[in-house]
Amino acid sequence: MPSNDDTERLLDSTQDEENDVGTEGSFVPAFRPQDHQQQYNLADERYLHERTQDEVVLVSNEPTSGRLFTYFVFYLLGIGTMTPWNFFVTAEDYWKYKFRNTSINATDLDEELTPLQKSFTCDLALTATISGTTFLILNAIYGHHVSLRTKMLGTLWMILVLFGITTGFVEINTDKWQEQFFLITLVIVVLLNISAATMSGALYGVAGLFPSEFITAVVSGQALGGILTALAFILVLAFDTGPNTTAFIFFIFGGALILLCIVCYVILARRPFFKYYLEGGDKYKVISAVPSHSPNDGAEGVPLEPIMRQVMSKIYLHASCLALLYTTTLSVYPSVTVLMQSEYGHSEWTDVYYLPVVNYLFFNCGDYFGRLLAGWWERPKNQGTSLLITIVRMVFIPFFLCSNSSEHQFLPTLVKHDYTFIAMIIVFALSNGYLTNILLISAPRSVKQHEKELASSIMAAALSCGMAVGSFLSLVFVQML
Repeated sequence: MPSNDDTERLLDSTQDEENDVGTEGSFVPAFRPQDHQQQYNLADERYLHERTQDEVVLVSNEPTSGRLFTYFVFYLLGIGTMTPWNFFVTAEDYWKYKFRNTSINATDLDEELTPLQKSFTCDLALTATISGTTFLILNAIYGHHVSLRTKMLGTLWMILVLFGITTGFVEINTDKWQEQFFLITLVIVVLLNISAATMSGALYGVAGLFPSEFITAVVSGQALGGILTALAFILVLAFDTGPNTTAFIFFIFGGALILLCIVCYVILARRPFFKYYLEGGDKYKVISAVPSHSPNDGAEGVPLEPIMRQVMSKIYLHASCLALLYTTTLSVYPSVTVLMQSEYGHSEWTDVYYLPVVNYLFFNCGDYFGRLLAGWWERPKNQGTSLLITIVRMVFIPFFLCSNSSEHQFLPTLVKHDYTFIAMIIVFALSNGYLTNILLISAPRSVKQHEKELASSIMAAALSCGMAVGSFLSLVFVQML
């Protein structure tokens, strides 16, 4: 291998490198075909170092500016993937108002629920889960046939238009055509989740091409979006605004956030730093090589298409672990945990603020800090250990099912104290955020450069599948109470 002085001269003499011709000083792309059996091995860093005749060094031409702005936009896009939908769901009183019994002159939302009110939450969850999961899987399989610009900007514009339509309905009297409005809303939900899923899958795929801190930015942004939603919900409770006003504020804020995402992404897509990692990032340079008689040895790098089967064989453990993680989380949160109540009597804290603070704010804060911690520590490296922790984490399910709730008919109450329930929520959230980030960071590292985007898209699809299975399990667990 070369001495330190040789390496410094190599890295500093960029002009000489550009003018060099032949084997000496030629760049080796991350993918370079040699023969049918070795076309993928040549892309591997280990292969380069195993060739004892060749001497290689990693050369980085990363632009000196733009890193911080890229990190910020990834963070913002992470917030934008979930926050608008969270606002859509959080405006529960608005949907109850829209589907209320209009034959009586009453605005009390605690009256007996109408058939549309009873079915709306379930139908909303089913349509969102099925459409979102389906398109995340389709994105992982066929997403490479669609340009990144279409998957990002096209979907963001679609979400913005859908939020504009939804905001317009706030000021429209739909009392005389509730059934039609119900169907229109579900169509909007389907289109909204298809767009969000496609954008989210593309974002995870792109983040996988960048250093690990950019994946941390995306997943931390998603968790921060949950915190913002929880805080907005608590503020709405504190100011006691009407359902229409609340929904209007939520939808306007969600639309403004999406518009900001569009503007920032358009700027980001033109930055050299972003383009650098989209084109493969750092390269290896051969500084001493034995001449080869292979007719293809001097060929230029040819982009390789990632093969689903090969990528899955490398990250199946990561994907399975992530799916199991979110199956566990969504099986009890929030459908089961939202039914819990304080051990103390009736008061403004227990009746109004206890669940929003404990169930939503504490959980989202724990999830957020878990993701930040994982981005800083990045342990464990062994995926077997991550799988073991994920399996052990399932012990939370019976404890949440046996927490303090007035809905118990079959199960006993084992967790009776508020501080125990709060501690469970925090640990449950911390472990969810921590393991999420660890798995999403480690999956792209387990594959070659040209496979990273597909690997990250597969992980996004696995996450969504876990959420779908967990949501269906939650229906069973609620009935078990």
